[in-house]
Amino acid sequence: MGPHPAVAAIRLAVRRVLHDILNDHHASADRPASGEQSSHERPPSPLVLVACSGGADSMALASALAFEAPKLGIRAGGVTVDHGLQAGSDLRAEEVVLRLRELGLDPVESTAVTVGREGGPEAAARDARYAALDAAAERHGAAAVLLGHTRDDQAETVLLGLARGSGIRSLSGMAAVSGADGRYRRPFLALDRQTARKACMVQSLPVWDDPHNTDPAYTRSRLRHEGLPALEKALGKGVVEALARTAQLSRDDADALDSWARQAEASVRDAAGLLECAKLYALPPAVRRRILRQAAIEAGAPAGSLFARHIEEVDRLITGWRGQGAINLPGKVVAQRQGGRLVIRQG
Repeated sequence: MGPHPAVAAIRLAVRRVLHDILNDHHASADRPASGEQSSHERPPSPLVLVACSGGADSMALASALAFEAPKLGIRAGGVTVDHGLQAGSDLRAEEVVLRLRELGLDPVESTAVTVGREGGPEAAARDARYAALDAAAERHGAAAVLLGHTRDDQAETVLLGLARGSGIRSLSGMAAVSGADGRYRRPFLALDRQTARKACMVQSLPVWDDPHNTDPAYTRSRLRHEGLPALEKALGKGVVEALARTAQLSRDDADALDSWARQAEASVRDAAGLLECAKLYALPPAVRRRILRQAAIEAGAPAGSLFARHIEEVDRLITGWRGQGAINLPGKVVAQRQGGRLVIRQG
């Protein structure tokens, strides 16, 4: 008799991602560094880490990784991040480390972070968490870090992007592969939260439910417990699946437009590298605004603080020119029109 359907589903999702990681690892090993001869020696086994909070999603992920990795000759480890936002968080982190070791993962570590305030509590915690995961991956030479985001998380991310009005890229949600060199992998984006919880239950895996996930002070918590249920009540079941599908379609469209913008950028710059307003005006708005956004980021504007309204203001220097003054952007970046050219630089 095979494993419970929920367990089988999470293991299959992890197995597919591990195959991708293994293929990427072998492909990179087959490419000799500059001046080196290609070697036919088999590269050392890659290390894959799981980011685990102790919650149902990440515990199910850790369990599946521990089961599947040895069969593919992959080393499997884990890391838990102690955000220090709740009393006793250090003790909970130690418990997670113990559980991961009991699953057979090695290396396993807990890393403590200090959460700042920039961008709000949720964004600050996320930034601190990813910085810690990046550092752990570098320290251990990990080929990838697995994250337990589910289809439900994806639906919430799409709705948050819609509320911000930040355009199609916000609606594309979380990518299955992201980060430097594809470091972060999300095997569960096609699985719902209940599947992960059920997999933990049938395997008798202890899980910790973070009280922040039910705290109405947090936007995502309110969306999870009030917003999405209200949408499902009004529109019927299937809202989560539809939002996740929207994310994938939006990502495909956004990727295509990004590619178009990269190709078009050189054609709208003069010999000195300045952006020419007339040539920008001739481009479709979606392509033009991508070029403007990238120019602002290159000038020093933080990507996370640059919103659609900022780019729309800069765009009006091209499409609605009435002699208006400079536009102030995040990061002390200034955009202004000078003699038919758009100049974006540090103020």
